[in-house]
Amino acid sequence: MEEAMWMRLGTGKEYKMQKSRISPETNLHPSSEPSTAIRHFIDIKMMLSTSILLSFLLASGLVAGHGAVTSYIIGGKTYPGYDGLNTTTNPAPTIQFPWANYYPTLSIDDIKIRCNTGSPSAPPPELLSAPVRAGDNITAVWKQWTHQQGPVMVWMYPCGGGDSCTGDAKAWFKIDQMGLFRGDEGLNSNNWGTALVNKNLEWSSVIPRNLAPGRYLVRHELLSLHQKKVSQFYAECAQLEVAGDGDAVPPAEFLYPIPGYAPQSDPGVTVDIFTDKSTTYTCPGGPVWDGFTF
Repeated sequence: MEEAMWMRLGTGKEYKMQKSRISPETNLHPSSEPSTAIRHFIDIKMMLSTSILLSFLLASGLVAGHGAVTSYIIGGKTYPGYDGLNTTTNPAPTIQFPWANYYPTLSIDDIKIRCNTGSPSAPPPELLSAPVRAGDNITAVWKQWTHQQGPVMVWMYPCGGGDSCTGDAKAWFKIDQMGLFRGDEGLNSNNWGTALVNKNLEWSSVIPRNLAPGRYLVRHELLSLHQKKVSQFYAECAQLEVAGDGDAVPPAEFLYPIPGYAPQSDPGVTVDIFTDKSTTYTCPGGPVWDGFTF
């Protein structure tokens, strides 16, 4: 039901319903079974009530989507992100890929999962790069986030020497992740990486000290497991210029394409936190390479 409501709201369409008329001869005796007309009338009233409630929530801002990375703190300096909800002005150049909206990607095979944009093959020419030294912190900041069950995963991608970097190749690797950090309270608990994002509205990671220098994309991904049978992916990307004297590059078994880093059937994607009695969880997309130093 929750998914259906979200998808209906996401269309931006309004649905008008007309009340049914009940004829004078309709039997309204309390001991009788409700007639078809009465049942239809009740159904329409319930749908209208739901529609009015949802309209109120949208208008009041109580339902405003889920969240996206809106700024970064890199090497102690704050960088504004793309303001995807500001439609009144032309956005200023930033280090962040333009993102579509606060809503989730529902399929792990959807191209939108890469950077929350439907067409990442052509980033804007004015995309900036934030300088950072290997070993420095990078902190992603969310203006809002609303879910507490699911992992946080931080990825990087080497851009090479080309002018455009879109993350098309099988070269994404993880530098950080946190799934279920405490299992004694089960999966349906607040002991997840995304619960910490919900609390602090930020996530800090260290650029590996021995990472080879160069231009990279960094991708912050939140996987929300709060909705039964419908896992939700939220990811945004930014561009970095890493300085340092390291030479570390993960081997092939730690490199993945995005989309395609895991199947939709991966247990880390399909897990039902409400019925599964597990006390451990494995993030999809493999571990962080143990050859990195932090």
